[in-house]
Amino acid sequence: MTRIFSGVQPTGHLTLGNYLGAMRRWVAEDQYRADALFCVVDLHALTVDHDPARVRRLSRQAATLLLAAGLDPERCTVFVQSQVDEHARLAYLMECTATDGEMRRMIQYKEKAARERERGGSVRLSLLTYPTLMAADILAYGTDEVPVGEDQAQHVELTRDLAVRFNQRYGQTFVVPRTTLPAVAARVMDLQEPTVKMGKSRARTAGIVYLLDEPEAVRKKVMRAVTDAGSDVVYDREERPGVANLLDVLAACTGRDPRGLAAEYDSYGALKKDTAEAVVEVLRPIRERHAELAAEPSYVDGVLREGAERARGMARPRVDAAYRAVGLLA
Repeated sequence: MTRIFSGVQPTGHLTLGNYLGAMRRWVAEDQYRADALFCVVDLHALTVDHDPARVRRLSRQAATLLLAAGLDPERCTVFVQSQVDEHARLAYLMECTATDGEMRRMIQYKEKAARERERGGSVRLSLLTYPTLMAADILAYGTDEVPVGEDQAQHVELTRDLAVRFNQRYGQTFVVPRTTLPAVAARVMDLQEPTVKMGKSRARTAGIVYLLDEPEAVRKKVMRAVTDAGSDVVYDREERPGVANLLDVLAACTGRDPRGLAAEYDSYGALKKDTAEAVVEVLRPIRERHAELAAEPSYVDGVLREGAERARGMARPRVDAAYRAVGLLA
């Protein structure tokens, strides 16, 4: 059976972009068609300055939201990365396989490092090397497919390169995975800066719709979304990124084609109103289920504990084999 792996970072509250770009597909398709693992990758949250209590709080919230969105622990494995030691064990072998040049070419490293320097902070070494941890996350499980948002595709390509290189040097050890992207709204953009993705760790939040936002907050953010010069509704990501983003979001929420939707509107106001209501309705069941699960912390703890045990059982034989392959004593 095909095995898939994907995860979310607890670096901020999960957003509409996280849901439409990845989580919804995990729920609707991936957990049914494959042996699927979904992980809260909390070790990745340590690559930048962080508050330990906040990381713990957001890790639990992210896990709860994955379940609230519809992941079924009877069908898939839901767990927290740091509770499975094999991720950290294999990450070092991936560091020994990757090159400095590969790490520095990663677009996300360039962007995040630049923002950190702008704030006057220092750039942690782990920010440079975290793609090797991501590679370990994927390769430890013999993953065939990695369903991710468009912004993570470069990291999956690196993972493929590292798997091939390791296998060539030390013998066949890892499955070479492939990326799968959702057809619509693979990259939801910030409503105030439509050329920048809707990221949960951005400092400015006016353009970010969070999964736990109240309906009125969602409506306010969408109605205040930046559009473009002119008044006609046209789907053009290059020339009209603001309107295109709204059309992408509405299309993803309704299962329609964004170009077809554009032809149905003759004003930005009507488009914004319909988009806002569509987002509110998409998020409503997630918010309601999250409230129920948050009132049952022992249930969530049990799911994560069982998920970590199952994941550990899958990962350990392959990571042990990789250790033997590179020449380490059993």
